Amino acid sequence: MNNGTVKILAIDDEKDVTRSIRLTIGVQEPGWKVVEASSGNEGLSRFSDERPDLVLLDMRMPDKSGLDVLRELRRFSAVPVIVLTVTSNELDEVRALNEGADDYLVKPFGHLDLVARIRAVLRRAAGTPFSGRKSFVSGDLKIDWDSRLVTVGSREVTMTATEFALLEILTRNSGQVLPSETLLGQVWGSHFLDNRDYLKVYVRKLREKIEPDPQAPRYIQTVRGIGYRFADSSGNENKKTAAET
Repeated sequence: MNNGTVKILAIDDEKDVTRSIRLTIGVQEPGWKVVEASSGNEGLSRFSDERPDLVLLDMRMPDKSGLDVLRELRRFSAVPVIVLTVTSNELDEVRALNEGADDYLVKPFGHLDLVARIRAVLRRAAGTPFSGRKSFVSGDLKIDWDSRLVTVGSREVTMTATEFALLEILTRNSGQVLPSETLLGQVWGSHFLDNRDYLKVYVRKLREKIEPDPQAPRYIQTVRGIGYRFADSSGNENKKTAAET
């Protein structure tokens, strides 16, 4: 955050939408700043200039699609992104999550819902204190809580706020089986308890980033019909709990 002020970049070609976002946030969170962009290319340019704390990104724009903008952002930034769309389409939703979106909101959305989603994503990005613990180590995986740095061997792993939040909860409860609903509630919030697609997408993304073999996961293991477990550092958990997502 910039000197304690949250800066949000709203990228949408509909002026009424960005104006509504600015007015809503001005009422609910007067200390926050909203920067507007009316196209994908302008949004990328303003992102470089403004360095926002969060991006609200429309999926459909005339010059460059929201997915294209998201792909470009994820090449160099893990800033939280909430995708905005006019259609409630499961395939589009999963595609956005696959490209690194942190949340997904269908237009028209309620003002209170918008601000609640932003607050939730910013909380994930800020992380939680770890009572003096400086790192977590399991096999080749190391997580430095102070710097939020994840490494596998000598390789640094870039993660979005949501990916890190999920990994945090799994490792903090290492060895325990966590129901899908528990993970959804703690990472995304109570309104996502029935949306297991979110969890499946992010478990797969984490496996691709930290597992030696994502198809035979050593760390994040599926417990059939219940949820997931982060295996202990020995890596000797039952391989029958391999990926099912």
